[in-house]
Amino acid sequence: MSAADTTPATPAGSKAEGRGPRPEPLRFFGTTWLDHDNGYTARRTAVAVGSLAAAAVSCLVLRLAYQGLQIAAIGGFVTVLMVAMFAICSAMAFRHTWDGFTRRHDPDRQASLRGLLTVGFVGSLLAYFFRSLIEAPGEKLHREEYEKARGQYEKRTTRRSGNPKNRRSA
Repeated sequence: MSAADTTPATPAGSKAEGRGPRPEPLRFFGTTWLDHDNGYTARRTAVAVGSLAAAAVSCLVLRLAYQGLQIAAIGGFVTVLMVAMFAICSAMAFRHTWDGFTRRHDPDRQASLRGLLTVGFVGSLLAYFFRSLIEAPGEKLHREEYEKARGQYEKRTTRRSGNPKNRRSA
């Protein structure tokens, strides 16, 4: 659901009183990204620390899996394949996640990449960490969509000024 699809009245007392598009909430941030209020900075810090901690724990789990392969003595070829698979999938997942912060993904392509993104989860966590150092992940995309929807709404509502019947003819 995009910001342009919803035009209910906002609650009384809010900064955006009246009718018009509402900002789309972001995961972990809600709509605090709009005005950077209600703990926005603390949330960004928590998201950065949390995603980095999750990436570190994930790397530890991958290290344990690697040690399990070493103990099983399955051979160097399979070990190299596994390391290459996680490295390539993580790099692709990082790029895919990073691109998702600035533009919407095609749902069909997203579904076809689900397995790759699952294997490359460390890359996605790192993309989330680095983006949270800059802004709330996805804030730029949502802000652009919200500003566009607000502009379209303003253009629609200010198109006419008064009743044309009351105008004087020259």
